[in-house]
Amino acid sequence: MNSKHIKIWQTVQAIPLGKVACYGQVADLAGLPGRARLVGKALGAVPKNGWRGAKVPWYRVVNSQGKISFAPGSEHFNRQRDLLQDEQVVVIGARIKLPTFQWQPDLAELLFILEG
Repeated sequence: MNSKHIKIWQTVQAIPLGKVACYGQVADLAGLPGRARLVGKALGAVPKNGWRGAKVPWYRVVNSQGKISFAPGSEHFNRQRDLLQDEQVVVIGARIKLPTFQWQPDLAELLFILEG
């Protein structure tokens, strides 16, 4: 298993219910600055049964503009939108209001991620 993918999965698992993070933010928090595209690749490689017995909430990751990256109307787009809305994240069109829903981890959360 790719150690960079594992760092990304751990970081994404830390995103709380009802919050989102941007690809670049996840990369930075995982200790992989500038590797936003790697985050997308790693999320596409999550094992079907999750990682270490837990799901990786891939749908909580959006682009830097607060948009779902899949093509509007596509199956993946609809799935991500629906999962976010199930968690009370407001999706208007393809956009999420980052000032309202973006995860802003505190120091304790960051230390937990870094220890993982």
